[in-house]
Amino acid sequence: MIGRMRERLVAACDGASKGNPGPAAWAWVLADESETPDRWEAGPLGRATNNVAELTALERLLAATDPDVPLEIRMDSQYAMKAVTTWLPGWKRNGWKTSAGKPVANQELVVRIDELLDGRKVDFRYVPAHQVDGDKLNDFADRAASQAAIVQEPASSALGSPEPPPSPDTPKTDRSARAKSPRRSGGSSSRTLKAKFPGRCQCGRSYAAGETIAKNAQGWGHPECRTETAG
Repeated sequence: MIGRMRERLVAACDGASKGNPGPAAWAWVLADESETPDRWEAGPLGRATNNVAELTALERLLAATDPDVPLEIRMDSQYAMKAVTTWLPGWKRNGWKTSAGKPVANQELVVRIDELLDGRKVDFRYVPAHQVDGDKLNDFADRAASQAAIVQEPASSALGSPEPPPSPDTPKTDRSARAKSPRRSGGSSSRTLKAKFPGRCQCGRSYAAGETIAKNAQGWGHPECRTETAG
């Protein structure tokens, strides 16, 4: 167990899937007292979805930390965070069924996370991914997960692994600058188009160049995420 002799731990976790589904991996990182990345671990998942990778990252982080030490977890996945903080109570009441009566996706992971959260103090904090001067813990976890997904090999501070390289998912131009550029359309919320650049949706999942995207409250992303609900 990691976390003994500390009053509070600050951590981040992230998952990556190159293709969704495709080669996937998970990663978590713990901060030192100055909130600088300290101890970390990443592992391959073979072929899996981004949601499985995100949930696995959270499960591995919880399993690796002392349940008696309060924990702050920073994540850029809206899905994983909402799954365990917003939707999970209702899923349990419904016998692990959604509001539509369908089995909860990735139920085994969600049940395991629920067990690991039982009786411990955990604060979840959403942090946007790939921001200029963004959260350095989330950025580290993102890079570690992306690298592990590409090479399909484990890595960690305990193994003496080097710091992970920049993630290829990071846009090469400033997305905030693009967001301020004039739009050719009237801005209809129902309009979809083919992405010219890879990016990341507000749900936390990446989209590829050429994939159909639509305008949402935070920019561009998957069309289905405009109306994503807890169901």
